[in-house]
Amino acid sequence: MSAVRPARPRRMGWPAALALLLAPAAAMAQTTSGGAAAPAAGSQDAAWRRCAALSGDNAARLACFDAWAGQQAWQAPAASAVAGGSAPGSATAPAVDPNAPAKPVDTTLPATRIIDVARTEGCRDPQYSDLSRFWELESGSDCGTFSFRGYRPITVSVVASDSVNRQPTSAAVGHSATQSTPYRTTENRIQLSVRTKLAQGLLTQGHPTLKDSVWFGYSQQSYWQLFTPQISRPFRSTDHEPEIMYVYPTTAQLPFGWRWRYSGVGLVHQSNGQSNPLSRSWNRVYLMTGMELDNRWTVTGRLWKRLSESADSDDNPGISDYVGRGELAVRWNVNKDNTLGATFRSSLASSDRGSVRLEWMQALGSGLWGGKSNLRLHTALFSGYGDSMIDYNRKRTVFSLGVSLVDF
Repeated sequence: MSAVRPARPRRMGWPAALALLLAPAAAMAQTTSGGAAAPAAGSQDAAWRRCAALSGDNAARLACFDAWAGQQAWQAPAASAVAGGSAPGSATAPAVDPNAPAKPVDTTLPATRIIDVARTEGCRDPQYSDLSRFWELESGSDCGTFSFRGYRPITVSVVASDSVNRQPTSAAVGHSATQSTPYRTTENRIQLSVRTKLAQGLLTQGHPTLKDSVWFGYSQQSYWQLFTPQISRPFRSTDHEPEIMYVYPTTAQLPFGWRWRYSGVGLVHQSNGQSNPLSRSWNRVYLMTGMELDNRWTVTGRLWKRLSESADSDDNPGISDYVGRGELAVRWNVNKDNTLGATFRSSLASSDRGSVRLEWMQALGSGLWGGKSNLRLHTALFSGYGDSMIDYNRKRTVFSLGVSLVDF
């Protein structure tokens, strides 16, 4: 004896579903399109309650609602009726075919892009360029205010140099070391650097996409004599660099496909936090700008002017003639895993002082759950003045190898 198959629930078509939504309005209607009186409100309510009471049998309940909806005298307004002001149910409004198939959904619409943007935090969204994400220049690359982000690479590296400053000197009276310390030329370098956005949209409130911003950043670089146990492995130098900067976005087109992306102004203090005779410090105000070619090349620049100090409080006279008065940085994304960079500093004077730093960063591994990794193998070569505040007037060449966390 064959088993009796349960009846399959009857699927409600979209006209019936729409009728359910319009039921209150239909109950209040006084006439139908043919002029016949509509069912009374009481009978409408009774039919509705009768169908709703069939909660124990889904198939019967849906069939009841379908039958109830089919008895309602309503018609969808035709396009011509809506345009001409005709009321629904007029002679010009065609009846809706309840057996007509539902209109298919166009899956080619760009809804997936909206989902991706919502899923990916703006300053991490790879559809925007490095400069746009780094300075959050657009609404789509914005990550909001008062969240911590990286600034310069956070680096731990081993350093080998051609010389080390065992007895620092300065032209300022009482700022030269009186004895030599047996430092080694091989040491460890640690750099920490973070920033946060304090405000945004100050001057670009009326622009639909571009966002200007105010940032506070802090960087710290330490040279640690890790390989000198005979003098208890001291920190030879630690520089502190707080700064505040304002960034204004631009989208100007430049020759050969380049785009000018931002300009800004900043104020920075740099010191090594030591007392005399090793105290070194200075304050600067600077202008900065940046441009890019696709997402392959970026060129950024700064020009600064030292804020003058009295001779009594100047720890390092003439520091601008050594460290420089401006810098130009070039970055080339060779591919998704390799970036080459060069930073040039110049005194912009007759002397040939300044510095050059060459860098190579190579991506290491993958991030959590297979995402993009921000860890880089970091190789750098520096030659010139100002690798640290204590070395502002000493030229040396430094090779470093380590790992860095970058904020891209």
